[in-house]
Amino acid sequence: MSARPGEPKGDGITGFPFAPAREGSWKVTLPCTKAEAERIAEDIPELAPFDPQPTVMTSEPDPERPDDWQLDVYVEDEPDKALLTAIAALAPSAAGAKPVVTHIPEEDWVTLSQSGLEPIRAGRFFVHTPYNADRVPDGMTGFLIDAGRAFGTGHHETTTGCLMMLDKLRQSGLRFDDIADIGTGTGLLAFAARALWPAAKTIASDIDPVSIEVTAENAAVNAIPTGRGRGQVELAVAAGMDHRRLKARAPYDLLIANILAGPLIELAPVFADAVLPGGTIILAGLLDSQAEAVAQAYRRQGFYLADRIVRGDWPTLRLVKRRR
Repeated sequence: MSARPGEPKGDGITGFPFAPAREGSWKVTLPCTKAEAERIAEDIPELAPFDPQPTVMTSEPDPERPDDWQLDVYVEDEPDKALLTAIAALAPSAAGAKPVVTHIPEEDWVTLSQSGLEPIRAGRFFVHTPYNADRVPDGMTGFLIDAGRAFGTGHHETTTGCLMMLDKLRQSGLRFDDIADIGTGTGLLAFAARALWPAAKTIASDIDPVSIEVTAENAAVNAIPTGRGRGQVELAVAAGMDHRRLKARAPYDLLIANILAGPLIELAPVFADAVLPGGTIILAGLLDSQAEAVAQAYRRQGFYLADRIVRGDWPTLRLVKRRR
């Protein structure tokens, strides 16, 4: 998955997006504008030539100054002049500002990425790391999701919004039998859907093989069976719906996609073909400024906007396919 403002590329940990090398990792920080952060959310060609690929995160440090954002770029080795120049090109508004380069020792990563993450409450769900495994409140559904290699620990507003929307659907009495979670990251949303509708068949996919490895690990930790049967979660590595199992199991009555606005728009016809009339799509990973363009793409495919949950700048959309 690509980076979006407030979210590190390839992870769900605000501030520490990848496991560091033996000596630790490095962070480069610059101020940026909200407009620059939104552009970075779509594409980062300036960093494409570098290997290993830097990891990018943007954030809004002070809600009272909504146009003043911060750019953080994480790299495994100490950044050289070429990389610093490429990073500076991402934030033209910071011209003349000296990048702040910080070394992150390995022990800091372990401590901060785990113990520093507070549990997330979203509807009936309580998402936590091993450090908070004994804090699941009575009556809530707990998921242990380690801070690690894939996006979707629940600590980003997009994931939290999806969890809240799923819980809201269950509270309204809706039932789903065939569920797909596209761009699953850690598997969290697929696990939540299975918890709400345990008799359903669920499949979780991601374009990144590492995400599916992480999802399998998380399924084992949370005692969630994987497989093709009801009450199980099937796993697949796929770009969009491009997998024989995703196609074979369609049409779905619930499809979840927490990815990015551009791919959501591009995939609208494909997702529409994969959803039953009367079926539901939950879309997230888009900024509020992108919501109308995404919704319009699905209206053209016969959907109507049924609900939305907004957390900060991040809306979660629920669309329903019209019955013809």
